[in-house]
Amino acid sequence: MMFKHNFKKVLSATAFAVALVVAPAANVSAATNDASSTQQSATATSQDQQASQDQAASQSSAANQSSATAVSASSSTSTSSATSTSTVKKTTKKAKKTTKKSKKKSKKKAVKKVAKKTTKKKATKKAAEAAAKKAAAAKKAAAKKAAAKKAAAKKAAAAKKAAAKAAAKKKAAAKKKAAAKKKAAKKSSEKAAKYWIAMRESGGYYTARNGSCYGRYQLLISYLGGDLSKKNQERTADRYVYGRYGSWVNAKRFWLAHNWY
Repeated sequence: MMFKHNFKKVLSATAFAVALVVAPAANVSAATNDASSTQQSATATSQDQQASQDQAASQSSAANQSSATAVSASSSTSTSSATSTSTVKKTTKKAKKTTKKSKKKSKKKAVKKVAKKTTKKKATKKAAEAAAKKAAAAKKAAAKKAAAKKAAAKKAAAAKKAAAKAAAKKKAAAKKKAAAKKKAAKKSSEKAAKYWIAMRESGGYYTARNGSCYGRYQLLISYLGGDLSKKNQERTADRYVYGRYGSWVNAKRFWLAHNWY
């Protein structure tokens, strides 16, 4: 289709060239005829024949030139056609090369994308593994810390219990000691009060006698039950005082108020 269009263009150009060649030739021929008519009117017939021959020659030359132009145009058309074909081939080759290059580039890009995706996937997996490992380590550390805290709490509770037990023991010991001290003091007071009464009643003699009263504490002989021994005197005196006054201290207090007990 392009070839036909180019050929039409060439034909139009050829016709235009022929017209240009023919028109000047006709003007030149007319000018020559006018000059010949002015100079030699007698030779008009001869000049007309000469002008006809010149015009024929001119037309022949124009025809030859037109033919040459047509050949040139045809050659140009052929060259244009060949150039067009070459351009098409070159364009096709270039397009194929571009397509191939594009495909290669696309393939390379796809491979790169896959590689990048794989790398990213590996990195993500590695990061996930690292995070999981870190979480496990943190969990283990937390469990260890909790166990240590529990052990410390248990140890503290045991220490507290031991301290409380020790405090209770100490308190009990102190109480016992206080009680013992109190008892000892009471015993000492009782002993002192008993001795004081014995010294007031008999001067401290186990064989002292005053009527129906006998011994260190001047008890009724009937209280002794016929046993005048020191041991029985002590036992009977204690039974009598604790039964009547509750203690030797109270008995002494009564004696101070009444001069007897």
